[in-house]
Amino acid sequence: MATTKSKIALVTGGSRGLGENMAISLAKKGIDVVLTYHSNQQKAEAVVKEIQSLGQQAYAFQLDTSNVSQFEGFIQQMSDKLKAETGSSNFDFLINNAGTALYAPFAETTEEQFDEMVNIHLKGVFFLTQKALPFLNDGGRIINISSGLARFSFPGSSTYASMKGGVEVLTRYLAKELGGRGIAANVVAPGAIETDFGGGRVRDNEGVNSQIASVTALGRAGLPDDIGGVVAFLCSEEARWVNGQRIEVSGGMML
Repeated sequence: MATTKSKIALVTGGSRGLGENMAISLAKKGIDVVLTYHSNQQKAEAVVKEIQSLGQQAYAFQLDTSNVSQFEGFIQQMSDKLKAETGSSNFDFLINNAGTALYAPFAETTEEQFDEMVNIHLKGVFFLTQKALPFLNDGGRIINISSGLARFSFPGSSTYASMKGGVEVLTRYLAKELGGRGIAANVVAPGAIETDFGGGRVRDNEGVNSQIASVTALGRAGLPDDIGGVVAFLCSEEARWVNGQRIEVSGGMML
């Protein structure tokens, strides 16, 4: 029985947008999914049902990934649920995806805005990963979601992109320090994607969408389906030797 047991992925922010697509793509690869949501439980439960319809197990938990004080309780809740359902408290893949956008000129960014971005995109990723480590199986994977904006610059994204730059450096350290446990750590950096992220500006603002298409070698903005499969691949056996890498999935933006 143990040989056929599905591996398990934790996807933060898995109820919508890219996280939803990642969760479903993982399920299509035969991986069970734990997903977190910030506020929309109904949407999270719909994703759980879709994963179950694909023949995989799925569980949704509320979590504010900007609030480090919640992490210990969340990890305990998740590990208890996994122990009850599978016989083991552990999981295999951690996908740090949850996040929010900030569009503000550097000169006008407030300390409050800066701190919010730190908490969600850098401090949250750092300490959730740290808290999860005892429950992450040896030979597992960590995938941190960055952004094309850590490589190229669009005015208004200095704070958000700086946090993603920090996550990219952190990922290399994770790869180095966790290698002894056989845990690989990589970054997936999407380009501009048509989701509700940032109020849906890439999806809904025709001017922004056209601008993105004009600077992308493949001639369009990205779609959620362009991203989820790459994350699922990094959790596959075929990707076992990919480690410490930044994989940009942007269709060739700003080349």
